[in-house]
Amino acid sequence: MFDTHCHLNFKRFKKNVTEVIDRAVDVGVTNIVIPGTDIISSKKAVEIAEKHEGFYAAVGIHPHHAFELITNDELSITNEIDEIETLLTHPKVVAIGEVGMDRHVYEETKYAEYAVDERFLSTQKSLLTSQIQLAVTYNKSLILHNREAKSDLLPIIKKNWDSQLEGRTVFHCCEPDAELLIFAKNHKVFIGVDGDVTYDKAKQDFIRQVPLEMLVVETDSPFILPEPLLSEKKYPNEPANIQLIVREVASLKGETVEKIIELTTENGKSLFGLG
Repeated sequence: MFDTHCHLNFKRFKKNVTEVIDRAVDVGVTNIVIPGTDIISSKKAVEIAEKHEGFYAAVGIHPHHAFELITNDELSITNEIDEIETLLTHPKVVAIGEVGMDRHVYEETKYAEYAVDERFLSTQKSLLTSQIQLAVTYNKSLILHNREAKSDLLPIIKKNWDSQLEGRTVFHCCEPDAELLIFAKNHKVFIGVDGDVTYDKAKQDFIRQVPLEMLVVETDSPFILPEPLLSEKKYPNEPANIQLIVREVASLKGETVEKIIELTTENGKSLFGLG
């Protein structure tokens, strides 16, 4: 199985990352992509990927972390982009991500004066534009985050779209939205399926509509714990739980688990240019 989005680089796994990886391997996880969300976590993603065959890193600045740049000048964004750019020549780095747009008001955040206002959104847009351009320049795949911000995200993607992003882009934890699916179909964008597909009816109905050749599976560990683990409060989520997502997708699509494993693994390798 291929967990195409798993934050093994986050502090939640600092003390037990080896055990978490062992459990994933034991259930048949052969590939993992570890996305960064800022400079530090991007470097950590590369560090972990270096140590494991079949593990890869994505590097980028998450829109949430654009907040610390809004009081700074354009030079600060340039400096952040330059740091991400220095990581792109590493052989384990396969993608820019996770990057995108986010209008969600987080209850828990390290930013004391966090607010989704026009200055923040403008900084997010500038950061996203620069990172899409990096993906094109360096021929890397693109992991797109969108949370309640489709109206901001799509115009930026359309404006900066390049044909080499076709088949190399994913809507991570894709919201169940018809417009996003139409764009994905027209531009060969993959749809990331997470643990919420095990309990969210709207997401289940959405995944039924997505062609199998567009689906990749992802845990987004340590987040989005699937059922029945969610009801049992068995936090945090971890890559071994990808099997629960695969089973649900198989049920929704009327396919065998083995078929879904085969297809989503092939799709994940195609997405990240892994042959």
